[in-house]
Amino acid sequence: MSLARLRRRGPAVGPLVVREGVLDGGLPYLAVGQGPPLVVFSAFTSEHVNPTGVARRFYLQPLAPLAHHFTVHLVNRKPGLQAGSTIKELAGHYAKALERMCTEPVGIVGISTGGSIAQQFAIDHPQLVARLVLVGTACRLAPAGRRMQRDLARFTVAGQPRRAWAATGPGLATTAVGGRLCAALLWLFGPSMSPKDPSDMLVVIDAEDHFDVSGQLHRITAPTLVIAGDRDPYYTPTLFRETAERIPAARLRLYSGKGHASISTFAFKAALREVLEFLTDDELGERRPGRPARSSWAVGP
Repeated sequence: MSLARLRRRGPAVGPLVVREGVLDGGLPYLAVGQGPPLVVFSAFTSEHVNPTGVARRFYLQPLAPLAHHFTVHLVNRKPGLQAGSTIKELAGHYAKALERMCTEPVGIVGISTGGSIAQQFAIDHPQLVARLVLVGTACRLAPAGRRMQRDLARFTVAGQPRRAWAATGPGLATTAVGGRLCAALLWLFGPSMSPKDPSDMLVVIDAEDHFDVSGQLHRITAPTLVIAGDRDPYYTPTLFRETAERIPAARLRLYSGKGHASISTFAFKAALREVLEFLTDDELGERRPGRPARSSWAVGP
């Protein structure tokens, strides 16, 4: 019996045909493209489900260039998390799914909160990682990032969705004016963005609030790219540099004038090109003996 439940091929996102299913352990995923596998740990989401409609296009369309070279699996957290779950435990959920399905190490891309989980995953399960890309994420949240996420949680629990999502606005822009505009837009759409059951979202916020792997990053053995913007208040350039410096085989690409949203959504195309070049650099694999430049991962009936 398959370890992943695949539905029939779904609607295309642009020229891409989307497949969706649930990995072993209950992690929902979307898959696009052909070629060796690339597993993307999803950014922060309010619900642990596969997005639909416009939201699906928002998440998948930026990954289209990667899907021309890889089978890209966008994997979310499993729903129904236990209160008090840690980032280490969330990383373990991913490991359980991948270690039973991987034939060799695979490329891992962790975006924002997904990058926190990807770091812990690479620390605890280095045998599963061929290359690691950390997008708009660092070894811990900066004080401003922690405060914005705490406010999101606090106002959500208080039943104030407009204030909850507006609190995250300043972290998405690169200027004070832009931050106020983002906050206003999020205040307007807050009720439609809030899940009926915010339990999983609140668990992940609390887990990342306590997350700090600065003292463990030396255990990451895969070639690693840290890619970020220097106007990102969720983490800050100082934390991006610390993260890259503490990982033995890491390089840092810090883009001037770019913020959290433009990097983590790949709206800034140069960032995506950098990621693609890193993942397809065959010489990088040759410089790291024993770590394949390309891997295979079987998912199917």
